[in-house]
Amino acid sequence: MRRFDGLAVFVSGATGGFGVGIAEAFAREGARLLLTDIDADRLGDLAARLERDGADVALIAGDVTDERHFADVSALAEERFGGLDIAVNNAGIVHPPKRLAEVTADEAMRVVMVDLLGVFLAMKQQLAGMEARFRATGRPAAIVNIASVAGLRGAPMLSVYAAAKHGVVGLTRSAAAEYARRGIRINAVCPAFARTPMALDEIAGGGPDAEAQMVRGIPMRRLGEVAEVVSAVLFAADPVNGFMTGAALPVDGGLAAI
Repeated sequence: MRRFDGLAVFVSGATGGFGVGIAEAFAREGARLLLTDIDADRLGDLAARLERDGADVALIAGDVTDERHFADVSALAEERFGGLDIAVNNAGIVHPPKRLAEVTADEAMRVVMVDLLGVFLAMKQQLAGMEARFRATGRPAAIVNIASVAGLRGAPMLSVYAAAKHGVVGLTRSAAAEYARRGIRINAVCPAFARTPMALDEIAGGGPDAEAQMVRGIPMRRLGEVAEVVSAVLFAADPVNGFMTGAALPVDGGLAAI
């Protein structure tokens, strides 16, 4: 039996570097998927590919900063799957690397809206639905928020991104304590730089030296691989991992250790 056979799993930012890997991994493990992303065309392409491989996929495009989007997600989850067993709040963006005083107010607002408020809005709907089902049926659930090692320590040149990801860790820990006796485990996965377009192109700026620049401060002296981050997400979500809640798991090549 596969780890997530028959479980309903939500993934936001499903067409991004981590999102695709997370969706594919849950599909391989038997999950039924509810995928969302702001890019409707890429979301449709991903869903079609997963369905060709036998996955049960529902999708709904939308903006994670719009509270109505998550109301629609909740309604669709209830209609298709009878609610969610697992939610992975993965959608996120980053501002261009620059000193704090050079970050524009518009850049800061957009990062905070997507990376922090987007997780808050998602969790509001997810927690309400998961708690109601737990009270009715005793069926537990799990939420995994994708934060960052920048949410555990300072991140020079990425100050607002770091602040937003610190906020995600704070939401995770606070909600985990609130819902620990209500059938819902809530954990965060905190990657360092990994081999994704956001890291290589948007943060490092692309180019032949991008990877070397990014790994200088990482004890393992390499980027993380998407599959390594995905494995931590599945670990945090796995129902057999029933006593872990409120954790912020670094997947960072040792960066948080120094």
